Amino acid sequence: MIAKARITLLMLLFTLSLNAKFLFNDHLISPKAVDFIEKMGQELYEKTKVNAYVIATNDKLKRGVSVYEYLKKYNSSMSKPFVAIVFAPNSQRLHLVSSDKELLKKLDKEKILNYAIKVIASKDSNSLQSKYDLGIVQAYSELADEIASVKNVKLNSTIKDGGQSVLTVINTIIIIGSMFIIWIFFISPLINRKK
Repeated sequence: MIAKARITLLMLLFTLSLNAKFLFNDHLISPKAVDFIEKMGQELYEKTKVNAYVIATNDKLKRGVSVYEYLKKYNSSMSKPFVAIVFAPNSQRLHLVSSDKELLKKLDKEKILNYAIKVIASKDSNSLQSKYDLGIVQAYSELADEIASVKNVKLNSTIKDGGQSVLTVINTIIIIGSMFIIWIFFISPLINRKK
């Protein structure tokens, strides 16, 4: 029974990966996150004619090798103009690249990538899968909103201001957790010694 459920789940994941237009995924991003990315990507393309991709790969990208060089692997599957988030956790690399250099200059690359970095690098009890999903979806949403802003259109499918709220909540949890640890390991023992 369990083996049959696993096979069904694997087939579903494989099918979703085949149907994804804006995501090239080495099973780093879950099907639910894929749905969000595809929905935002489709609306963005319909309103701006810009393709926004996520390339989530298990490949090890060699230091010194250009991400654009790596992207040649996907040339036949990507339509121009495009902007892509390249996420390679095994190489600890996260990049924003584009076939349109002028468009890329108008985007706040640091802001877009920080959505992913802050979530993925956070020290909390969430699974790595959850961090990948949330971080990449938030970064993709911000990317789509910025492209839409440059093209003077509004998107309905993106996560409005949700990224900043999520980051604020995560930062608050980290601060409270740090304070709790300081209390347990440093302050409480000092108070107990004085008694």
